[in-house]
Amino acid sequence: MTLRVGYFPQNNSLWVLRHRGVLERSVPDVEWVDLRSLPAGERPKPTEGLPSAHGDHLFDGGYDFIGTGSTPPVTAQAKGHDVVYVAISGPRVENGRLVVPADSPIATPADLKGRRVALGHGSWQTTLLLFALEQAGLSWRDIEPVDAYGNATELFLNGEVDAWVGSYPHLTEVERRGPVRTIIETDGLFSHRSLWFTSRAFATERRGELAAIVAALQESDAWIRQNPRDAAALFTADDGGDLDAWEHALRTRPWGLRPVTGDFVTEQQRAADLFHANGLIERRIQVADAVLPEINALIEETASDR
Repeated sequence: MTLRVGYFPQNNSLWVLRHRGVLERSVPDVEWVDLRSLPAGERPKPTEGLPSAHGDHLFDGGYDFIGTGSTPPVTAQAKGHDVVYVAISGPRVENGRLVVPADSPIATPADLKGRRVALGHGSWQTTLLLFALEQAGLSWRDIEPVDAYGNATELFLNGEVDAWVGSYPHLTEVERRGPVRTIIETDGLFSHRSLWFTSRAFATERRGELAAIVAALQESDAWIRQNPRDAAALFTADDGGDLDAWEHALRTRPWGLRPVTGDFVTEQQRAADLFHANGLIERRIQVADAVLPEINALIEETASDR
């Protein structure tokens, strides 16, 4: 049976794994599904809810395994998909933050009220922004969110938005072209981890293939840690961008898969509750329902073997 793995540049671990052929040594029949090529349907406006294409394609046969940021598995679970978390990364608090132009009158998160804020809606950036708004006593309805996949840099530099939840390497270009101020740091607000997840059926019925994916990711992540510039070249060769910026981004990120922890479940549940309270998902979910102790044991074994 073919093993279908979804990948895209935003999950750096799977992107490198796809380009290095490590998984194919243990699972010869692997099909890599570029998530950028899958039909996602019409993206809802940021005021109408969260996109859920990743979870949908996991359950409609698009692929068997995927890695993303924190938001997609919550969205998928809220749509009724039987999601299972496989692993989490360490915190990626250096990866991004909310910034404004240096001369902006915005000084605190409370000043975002009524402002246009650019973000990749449905990514980790939605979670960070919701946490910051809650801390400032604001809600999603108090701002004008602007879904800016693909063009956030230009929107920000051209003054078409007031603030931007940006991430590296894209923030590097903005910092080179003009001074910015940080309004919301990720550190202390949100752990911003990479997540890997699958369906319950795959997790329980194809355990050998799941173990092979985990082992391959652990090996590949160890290589990235030791060879960040070579890894950066894999991104620029296919997805473009600046080699130095990609190397900087990869050097600041944690590598290796970790078991799902109670602290992570608590944070993820808080995010899910905020999504529901702000009208971004239609029903409440229990994040703990998507955690399997036997999968955590698998991750602990591979982590101790590295």
